[in-house]
Amino acid sequence: MMRDIPKTLMQLFFLVNSFFLVEVFAQNYPTKPITLICPFNAGGSADIIARIVAKHLSEDLKVPVIVENHGGSGSAIGSNMVAKAKPDGYTILLLSGAYSAQAAITTAPKFDPIKDIAMVSLITTYPFVMAVNNNSPYYKLQDLINDAKAHPGKLNYSSSGVGSIHHLSSELLNVSSNIDSIHIPTKGGTIAVTELIGERIDFLLEAPQLIMPYIQSGKLRGIATTGTSRSTKYGNLPTIGETLPGYEVRSYIGIATTGGTPSAIIDILSKAMRSTISNKAISQRLIELGGDPVWTTPEETKQFVAGEYNKWLKVISARDIKKE
Repeated sequence: MMRDIPKTLMQLFFLVNSFFLVEVFAQNYPTKPITLICPFNAGGSADIIARIVAKHLSEDLKVPVIVENHGGSGSAIGSNMVAKAKPDGYTILLLSGAYSAQAAITTAPKFDPIKDIAMVSLITTYPFVMAVNNNSPYYKLQDLINDAKAHPGKLNYSSSGVGSIHHLSSELLNVSSNIDSIHIPTKGGTIAVTELIGERIDFLLEAPQLIMPYIQSGKLRGIATTGTSRSTKYGNLPTIGETLPGYEVRSYIGIATTGGTPSAIIDILSKAMRSTISNKAISQRLIELGGDPVWTTPEETKQFVAGEYNKWLKVISARDIKKE
């Protein structure tokens, strides 16, 4: 037993020394440029928010924060890059509602969406707006539900693709109302809106920044939102939850980094994000982009993202949606 003491002391030495080195490394963080991976192409709302956040983080952390766009596969390409990166806080990810949906629909995920990505904070959340064509006979959600129940399989809707958050939000509507509307996927939200304007689909759930201008111009009619309460930002439309209690969808934008990143570094990023969200100019810009600015702790962010992921898993199972 006495012979084991030096070995035990040596292990303890290395453990303490490793902890000390990590703490010293974290205290010096950051000392070089940080890469913010935006898992969408340049020019979209997510990219705009990524660049707004990068600018303020750069000022706050005193190092360049460089946005790199790696779009494709519903955000999976960019997310996988961050999951596989060195866990040192120098590669961070712009999260979105697509992250949870894509993780749920994937048959063979390349990483664990909750364990391999370390959540930092949400930035903004926003509901989707449910719209119909201006010539539609549906003036409220219950009108649509009644018709769908009277004629199963008659109604259809579009989304930006199978497994997109818009697709799964509409399928959640099917589950919650016990109707069976048919999904017609497109290659993007703009195309889906065009299909609704052309009366080739019956309804659409889309981001407010994309669909509200058409509602305000009279080309489309808003009938509900997926949020928890009514808002003047969305024409004071009733929520779907008022008709179907328990229904609620909030898409989101947030920041995360590689799983296994030291907690001290996560804390530094978290504080920097809190400073970013509390900036009045940035907060106002996020509101102009259709969202509600929000800061959450790393644990709160993890719980929120995990909750969304589990919600979509249940919808996929209930509707027997084929995973990709």
